[in-house]
Amino acid sequence: MSAPTRHEPSTGAHGRVGASLPDFPWDSLAAAKARARSHPGGIVDLSVGTPVDPTPAVVADALRSAADAPGYPQTHGTAPLREAVAAWFARRRGVPGLDPDGVLPTVGSKELVAWLPFLLGLGGGDVVAHPAVAYPTYDVGARLARATPLGADTVEELQAAWDGGARIRLLWLNSPSNPTGAVRTAAELADLVAWARAHDVVVASDECYAELGWSPAHDTTVGGLVASVLDPRVCGNDHTGLLVAYSTSKQSNLAGYRAAFLAGDPALVAELLEVRKHAGMIVPWPVQVALQAALSDDAHVAAQREVYRSRREVLRKALRGAGFGIDASEAGLYLWSTRDEPARTTVDLLADRGVLVAPGDFYGPPGARHVRVALTATDERVAQVGERLADLA
Repeated sequence: MSAPTRHEPSTGAHGRVGASLPDFPWDSLAAAKARARSHPGGIVDLSVGTPVDPTPAVVADALRSAADAPGYPQTHGTAPLREAVAAWFARRRGVPGLDPDGVLPTVGSKELVAWLPFLLGLGGGDVVAHPAVAYPTYDVGARLARATPLGADTVEELQAAWDGGARIRLLWLNSPSNPTGAVRTAAELADLVAWARAHDVVVASDECYAELGWSPAHDTTVGGLVASVLDPRVCGNDHTGLLVAYSTSKQSNLAGYRAAFLAGDPALVAELLEVRKHAGMIVPWPVQVALQAALSDDAHVAAQREVYRSRREVLRKALRGAGFGIDASEAGLYLWSTRDEPARTTVDLLADRGVLVAPGDFYGPPGARHVRVALTATDERVAQVGERLADLA
């Protein structure tokens, strides 16, 4: 499978990329956030999902050890970092034999999601498929490349779009899902990969929450696993045409470090590397050292998982006690919740009680009656949610 041919994208309206972009969704929460802040007990912010717990000492120490960094870092990442990623995939994700040449550190995962269609050479007339309920940056990335975003979840939907003339060149998968927490089985992933390969479509799988599995099938503490597209059961030990985006922001509290990576097909990574070298898209060397330390130490990830597990249970009980339903949410950092009413109505209801959540319509029309509730507030803040919602019981 080959990457799309690189070409200059069409200029679009007045030659301005911004003309095709949607409004930044978080700006629309300003009024609700102000109302939640005015609560006598202060705000319990469960909206963005930014980590609040300390950065692990093993990572901070590694960063400090690399503080003397007068030279330019390697765009491809150091060999020890790439080997650490390969070892992590084998140890934690059930993916043996990942070629370290197929690893590329990125400045967080969001920039990779936003720029991947452009870096692969997509442009006008090309289509980027992504989940129907999805992280908004998949859509934005398509628009930045002047390509067309398409929400599709199944092989049948993809094939129908293809038969209708959609020139799909890139397929984004997201398991565990942000925002829903739904997890794809290895069989489901295998079917999607097989379809993509039959149509010469690059598959990019966003797996950033894979270490945070809650149902027994996905909880690594009881022998579960969130399948990767690089899993032999999915791809038959052949990584051609496959890429995985991964971030340590949540599992290691490193959102401020912007420490992430891409892994998979060495040929695709080599093409992306050439473009990134020319564009100066380089992860700072101290961050590369810190990322290597984070991926080499499982203990701090296990400890953070249990912190989130405890908060999840407190929030789950509070929401259910207040009449909310919780759908999917098998893994990840969020509870996909509903009162079977418009999402903005629920956001306002909770904001009046000092609790801020994200409306499901941020993530596409199918999410319009859900809200996304993050697990990323302190224990003290999370403990207040049940009392604040008690009148809704």
